[in-house]
Amino acid sequence: MDFPGFIAIETGDEEALPVAISWALPDGQIKHALIQPDDDWLDEELLKLGDYSLDELRSLGLSPLDVLRELEADHFNVTLYTAGIGDDEAALSRLFEDFAVTPFVELAPAETLYPDLDPGEWTRARGDLFGDLGLEPMRADHEVQVMLYLHQRLRGEE
Repeated sequence: MDFPGFIAIETGDEEALPVAISWALPDGQIKHALIQPDDDWLDEELLKLGDYSLDELRSLGLSPLDVLRELEADHFNVTLYTAGIGDDEAALSRLFEDFAVTPFVELAPAETLYPDLDPGEWTRARGDLFGDLGLEPMRADHEVQVMLYLHQRLRGEE
């Protein structure tokens, strides 16, 4: 079974500062990476990095350009599906713009993959699945995992 390209990006603040990213591969595997903040992004007085410390991101994260290269290698010129298109789009746009990379993916709401569902049904099922699996919303890897499980459930392939 080929899975759609699901993507989620964790942000550290209201400025769409990307701190972690995850995406699904066609075989259902998940890639996850912390993102090293660019020095131009950092304002020590206003710095909010979500659940991560600056030291963690600097030592364990990939450079933003490496993240973009990896994403491009896996998903060039395709539509990726997200649970929170506004936040993910803003964070991804920041990566593309700040590093002068021409966008090579388009984002779309994940619920558009399921036109037979009533409005809001996908969102409710997603929320229920987070609880059932004991996962945390807003964590990029958990978001992608839930979208993959929900896709299998909605396609009757559990």
